[in-house]
Amino acid sequence: MEIIINEKLTENAKKLGTFFREKINAYIKNSQLIKLVRGKGLLNAIVVNDSKRNTQTAWNICLRLKENGLLAKPTHGNIIRFAPPLVINTNQMNECISIIIDTIKEFEKD
Repeated sequence: MEIIINEKLTENAKKLGTFFREKINAYIKNSQLIKLVRGKGLLNAIVVNDSKRNTQTAWNICLRLKENGLLAKPTHGNIIRFAPPLVINTNQMNECISIIIDTIKEFEKD
């Protein structure tokens, strides 16, 4: 608890979680693939608009994210969960957001 308080990890989680949601929301306004981004603090998720043709989209996006350097977990079929460490910084978060957006763009081309 002392480290969490002294390192201001709670404040960091709130600030960077909000930053994550704002950046992803700005991108998905025109996305047919992503329905929604939601979360609290650094625990966030994007909801994939699975088509009836392909119900494995969230899983496939997670595999591609891994190939692109970012680990994420598919859950409940069409949701991708992101849970970065509490010590993540703004530069690292920007890198994660870039990987996510670039990966989504790859799937939107298909």
